[in-house]
Amino acid sequence: VLYEPLNAFLCTQAGGHGVRLELSREETLGCTRVRHAFTWKIKGAVREDGTLVARKYEAYSNQGAYASHAHAIAANAANIFKQLYQDEKVLESDSYTVYTNLMTGGAMRGYGIPQGDFVTECVADDLARAVGMDPLEFRLKNCVKEGYKDPHLGIAFHSYGLKACIEKGREYIRWEEKRKAYENQSGPVRRGVGMAIFNYKTGVYPISLETSSCRMVLNQDGSMQLFMGATEIGQGADTVFTQMAAEITGITEDRIHIETVQDTDTTPFDTGAYASRQTYVSGKAVKKTGELFKQRILEYAAFKLKLPCGDMPLGAEKNAEAGAGVSEAAEACAESSAWKRLDIKENQVIDKASGEVLLSLAALAEEALYSLEKSVHITAETTSHCKENSFASGVCFAEVEVDMPVGKIRILDIINVHDSGKLINPSLAKAQVHGGMSMGIGYALSEELLVDEKTGRPLNANLLDYKIPTAMDTPDLHTDFVEMDDPTGPFGNKALGEPPTIPVAPAIRNAVLHATGIAFDSLPLSPQKLVERFMKEGMIGAKSGKLKGGETHV
Repeated sequence: VLYEPLNAFLCTQAGGHGVRLELSREETLGCTRVRHAFTWKIKGAVREDGTLVARKYEAYSNQGAYASHAHAIAANAANIFKQLYQDEKVLESDSYTVYTNLMTGGAMRGYGIPQGDFVTECVADDLARAVGMDPLEFRLKNCVKEGYKDPHLGIAFHSYGLKACIEKGREYIRWEEKRKAYENQSGPVRRGVGMAIFNYKTGVYPISLETSSCRMVLNQDGSMQLFMGATEIGQGADTVFTQMAAEITGITEDRIHIETVQDTDTTPFDTGAYASRQTYVSGKAVKKTGELFKQRILEYAAFKLKLPCGDMPLGAEKNAEAGAGVSEAAEACAESSAWKRLDIKENQVIDKASGEVLLSLAALAEEALYSLEKSVHITAETTSHCKENSFASGVCFAEVEVDMPVGKIRILDIINVHDSGKLINPSLAKAQVHGGMSMGIGYALSEELLVDEKTGRPLNANLLDYKIPTAMDTPDLHTDFVEMDDPTGPFGNKALGEPPTIPVAPAIRNAVLHATGIAFDSLPLSPQKLVERFMKEGMIGAKSGKLKGGETHV
């Protein structure tokens, strides 16, 4: 079960008192949801010129003991196998979800795409190698083209920066130079460079509902109270929503007070923090609400300033003819058209044409709340029901050093290049990518929850034996962006939360392939796994530590 329903139930049994559920580290690792483990059977056909002809995909997803996010994960993993490359003839895909007596698989960063991207990008390198083609050129030749639209989901590349990302990464890593320099290596320590591309949809539409609401309130001092159902979980959502609200309304960020502790008693509805959706889906709600909120402020400003509106609208004319007071007619006139002459800039109502400051928001708010003539509590709340989606995309390039006798992989250089549309906050975007890359490195090199095959009991449910990379294990992380305005995003933006994790593991695997010529097809790339494979291939000696060819590793 999830914690929240269990705690809520126990609260009702305890007479409404607060209930705390505390798990040990062992319970956290062994009894909560984990990323799904996959097993694949893959076939691919490619022409001698590198044209991808056909692929067959068969996947088995280990769900564990209970239903959570089950077959949806298996389906999503298969999606990227379909969406990254265009097969000339056919792609056949079958996915199976298997229930076992192990820890339950659940939704984890990437929702099946890191697993699907790993197999997709391993196969891409293997096929390129089979026909003697540079794997970067293989990708440029066969990856989906601009304007691609998924034939089943209808999701499209409304903006397409994938190839530009590849070119940026190619230049940074000095691809051609290092691919040539690391050819025909011998000795115990070898180097290689590898890459992996990815794409990722933004939110869950059309598979499921995407809806979000926002509320804005004008405070007595002219500042704004901003309420979001979308949850800040450390990703910077509150900062971004504040920026968006400032951009739309003209109220500066320091005058926007976001309610950062979401409480369903007071905040509007939002479906949650998942699927890299918030700046895209919830951002649409902020934009829509901000436009209405600004209009209402300016309508009141037009009334207070008693702006002439030229041609009186039909409703006002009828009111005047019926004997309504001049003030009522003028008010109707101001609220219907005169506000369009105004704007808000840095907390001041200005004349749009001349830029002249006409009224401060602080004065307007005070008048609106306390006016004896017309008291208005200026608020706005809207819902954005998002019925569109767009692909984010990008690439990871990795340079590694492999010490074969000890099975040690050292990352010498690594970079992620992302097309996530326009960046709302470049500093937060960079930090988001760094966090995702670090997570991807753990996925690639060390993280593995081991279990007793007879009982299903976890064997390493602690942070001594379950190897999460520390600061000492993490290299300098580099990131870059290709910024393209996506027409579907509220500010030209699209997904960035989960994508940074996706391409790291296959990029490292492909770098090891380049360094050693050995195609490892499972994760993590642990020392034991590497040493056993190198011994099997006769590249290192079983007892003497000698490499094939007689060289000794010291």
